[in-house]
Order: sequence, then structure tokens, then C-alpha cells
Amino acid sequence: MDWTWYLFRFKGRISRAQLWLAGLIFFCWMILLGLLIVTAASIFGFPASFHVGTDDIFGIVDPQSYRTLSSANAASVIGHAVGTPLFLWVYLATSVKRLHDRDKSGWWMLPFFVGPGLVSQFSDRLGDSIPAGSLGAIAFALWVWGFVDMYCLRGSPRTNRFGANPLPKIQIRPRRAGPSLPSAWDQHSEIEFIPHMAGPPPASHDKREA
Repeated sequence: MDWTWYLFRFKGRISRAQLWLAGLIFFCWMILLGLLIVTAASIFGFPASFHVGTDDIFGIVDPQSYRTLSSANAASVIGHAVGTPLFLWVYLATSVKRLHDRDKSGWWMLPFFVGPGLVSQFSDRLGDSIPAGSLGAIAFALWVWGFVDMYCLRGSPRTNRFGANPLPKIQIRPRRAGPSLPSAWDQHSEIEFIPHMAGPPPASHDKREA
């Protein structure tokens, strides 16, 4: 497998299994980066914590998230500065290719991911009004729709506008011929007509003694 294309490029198609595998790789990378940050923090003698979620991703467009940078330690800031863009790129690249497998454009990430993420980021500032509750319900419904569409449903079985089917073709082998069954009785094939040979009938002769 071309891992550079698989994790970082946006062209082509990937299957459901490949998208789940990308999520597992994402999780392992997050654990590894978290261990590196905690190890570095323990060496230099200051506390550190690390996690990556939608709040960290959409906090980029939230001015309030920048107010806490002064009180954060250097290891966490560096970890988020390196890890968040990397994880976001991998997530978008694999998700777009999976949407291609569903014969959908990558712009479907806007209602499936961007919209629900922005609503979740600013939900605490929207209040408890009816419009805010309706917006949250719509965002949740879009998130569920996107999850089912990308992670649960099959892709296009044939080549679509984004490329060939990523699943290997299954070759169906012909079944072995079993014992031949007796065919129906054919009367004409069982009767054999032998033509009569014309000629005089054999004559009997008496043997005379000398």
C-alpha cells in the first residue's frame, strides 16, 4: 500500500476497512505523541497533558481559546501545534477518499464534520433558547448521518467519477462437474436396424461312403 497516498492525499477511493484502519493509526499516533510530551515534561520538571479532539481543532477559529495560551506550559502548546494540524490533515484526507468511495464530493465534509464541530465549539455560548436547541439537534443528526454514511455503508461497486473500486475483485471459480445424470431414454438410439443380406439359403448334403 502507498502509505503517503493513503494518509495524506485527497484523490482516489478507500474502503470502509481502510477508514477504520486510519482511525486506529490516528489513535496510536495520539498515544505516542502524548507519551513524548509527558516524557519531555517530566525531564524538564513541569506538568503536561495532551489530547486531540474536535474542541482542539475548532478552537483555532475560537478567539476565547487563545486567552489560555499564556497559562499553558510549553510542552502542551508545542504538542498541540504539531499534532492538531497533522491529525486534522490525515482525518480529512482519509474521510474525503471515503466519501469518494460513496460517490460523494469531499464538500460533504462541511455538513458531516465542519458544521457539527462548530456548533459543538460554540454551544456553551448559544444559551438554552429554542433556536439553539434546534441547531444542536440538526448538528447531531448530521453527525450521525455522516458517521453511518462513511463508516457503515458500502461504496460504489463499480468505477465511479473518482476512481476504481478499492475492494479486490472476487473471482468466481466454475463448479466442478459432478457425475453425469442419465439422460432420458431415446427409443431411436436403442433400436438398431441391420439390413438383410441377400443370398441362397444354405443347402444340406449327405456324405456318401466310397
